[in-house]
Amino acid sequence: MLIEIECIPCILKMSASMLRLINLDESKSRDIFTEILQLPSLRLDLNRTTSPDVIELIMNKIVEASGAPDPFSFAKKKQNEIALGLYPSLRSLIEDSSDPLLMAIKLSIVGNAIDFMVSHGTEDIGRTIRENLKSPLNENEYKEFQNRLARSENVLIFGDNSGEIVMDRLLIETIRRSYNPDIVYVVRSMPTMNDSTLAEAQFTGMNRVVKVLENGIKGPFPGTRVHRCSSEVRGLVKKADMIISKGGGNFDSLDEEKEDMKGRITFLLLSKCAPYHRLFGVPPFQPIMAHF
Repeated sequence: MLIEIECIPCILKMSASMLRLINLDESKSRDIFTEILQLPSLRLDLNRTTSPDVIELIMNKIVEASGAPDPFSFAKKKQNEIALGLYPSLRSLIEDSSDPLLMAIKLSIVGNAIDFMVSHGTEDIGRTIRENLKSPLNENEYKEFQNRLARSENVLIFGDNSGEIVMDRLLIETIRRSYNPDIVYVVRSMPTMNDSTLAEAQFTGMNRVVKVLENGIKGPFPGTRVHRCSSEVRGLVKKADMIISKGGGNFDSLDEEKEDMKGRITFLLLSKCAPYHRLFGVPPFQPIMAHF
């Protein structure tokens, strides 16, 4: 999905939030933000780029300014600690549901609400999850998800945020109670924003549940470009019967390559912004399941 005009103020707001998080002095923050404002992609270069492409450039500047390869590791750790604290109650919510798979999918999607725009308290994240669980999931899309899963031997999942990865773990555990595909979970090779890397997969126990691979992308790219991935991941994309893409960054980037995965890729995300509202025809913060 190419960048749209609403993406520009959203990216700038996110950039300001990230600069505040790393506690630079005011003069340096202003200098970095001025450099961000001068990026050509923020001058409405709408026909050639996606939001993750722009954010990768911004992350490079933030990493350089902070002097830390993973400047938001502290935020990721806190998000994962909170999500792990909620894990027992969320697992009970799934097990007590009349349709555990449906509940696990919804939890995996609403976990996408855990980002830099959400407060870091347990109560805030728990409330955000509970509120978003009230939204229905399209019944036909859910049936198609079940059908794809039932006929799949190899499932590839592209993960997204910290915190959210705990809900993805619950989804995988739930899938395995009724289905038996080989599942591989892919994380970022290089830290970017609050996205999950191998360190977060290990911290949350995802690596004890399923095989975890780094995507191999050489850069803080908050999405997935198949051609930039490692040969191992590219091979898994070709082999997979079902590909599950989590979150907006993966959607924005993989949407440009979805024809190569036609009939096999499913996007799970929240409608966090106006472009998603228009594209999918859903209200704000509605869970989205879209098959291509």
